[in-house]
Amino acid sequence: MSAARGRRLPALAATLLALGAAGGCGGKEQAATGSAGAAPKDFAGVVAEDVFAGDRAYRAVQLARQVRLGIGLIRQTFDWSAIERRPGRYDFTSYDAFVADTARRDIALLPVLFDPPAFRARTQAPGAPRATAPPRRAADLARFATALVGRYGPRGSFWRAHPRVPRRPIRAWQVWNEPNLPVYWGGRPDAGAYVALLRVVGTAIHRADPGAEVVSAGLPESRLGVPFARYVRAMFRAGAAGAFDVFAINPYAPGAPGVVLALRRARRLLAELGAGTTPIWVTEIGWASGGPRSSFTFGPQGQARRVAQLVDALERERVPLRLRGFVYFNWRDARPYPGGKDFWGLHTGLLSIDGRRKPGYFAFGGATDGGGEGDK
Repeated sequence: MSAARGRRLPALAATLLALGAAGGCGGKEQAATGSAGAAPKDFAGVVAEDVFAGDRAYRAVQLARQVRLGIGLIRQTFDWSAIERRPGRYDFTSYDAFVADTARRDIALLPVLFDPPAFRARTQAPGAPRATAPPRRAADLARFATALVGRYGPRGSFWRAHPRVPRRPIRAWQVWNEPNLPVYWGGRPDAGAYVALLRVVGTAIHRADPGAEVVSAGLPESRLGVPFARYVRAMFRAGAAGAFDVFAINPYAPGAPGVVLALRRARRLLAELGAGTTPIWVTEIGWASGGPRSSFTFGPQGQARRVAQLVDALERERVPLRLRGFVYFNWRDARPYPGGKDFWGLHTGLLSIDGRRKPGYFAFGGATDGGGEGDK
């Protein structure tokens, strides 16, 4: 779902409609979340494509708001097709500015490695429904990941080239987005193929930064994709054990109790598969305050209640469920893509489409002790 802007909005729509049908990070040393005490600074995160796409002035205002709200992390697609425009040539200009601005605010980043350029993507069958295709070769994404770590990791060239920017190296990398949905795996999900990609890319990331966290793709439950448990079991049959450091899940549910139930089931499943101590990261979760009726639309006050209950529940369950963190979707509402239709996923923002703060904004800050009132 995080692949949310521009030409990938149709894929986002398909993902969210599927869910409706269903009803730097600190490195490996921070992945062990079993200790008591306060949650780490980057425990609460957000998807904020508008902040990435906005100009520097807009970005500065929104990042300051996020810090005051208790947000310590942004999950951001690092769009492969936008960076490698020609074979072997990487243009990091847009991402350099974004990394610098988030580092100045001491906000961690969780990049999603996603969306190969056409010359790297697997060819789809003629007439097949539009979908983001996986790369033809896992080694190509591994090279892209290595280049990103070499740019933004602990020994990254970005930090040497910008000595006045506070060093905030990226230490966690998420490999792909929701591959159990056809729209994000060339129309035909394949757990074995995803594991093969994850293993090759994860190995490359660890080679470039041995302390990095390799995060698996966040998996949702959806009737229009491979069911969550079936896909996870298939991943482990294909050799997923040891291929990642943190297991990601996008546990959309009508309320916070359903989210916690999904996480408990995921924890039991991982234990059954021999990964019981692996940290879990909730990399997308959210509710709509308006828009078309759906199982995830509850009005402004209903959204606010669920946001507050979610933050409280996840902080309470952080240690027993070994939660690495959570990412709320989304920071700001969005308009339908050109030619597309309105749907609930465009209304999950803490800010309205015109930038006004919703009740959910203040509920989020109150639950994180960020307050949410510092920029009235």
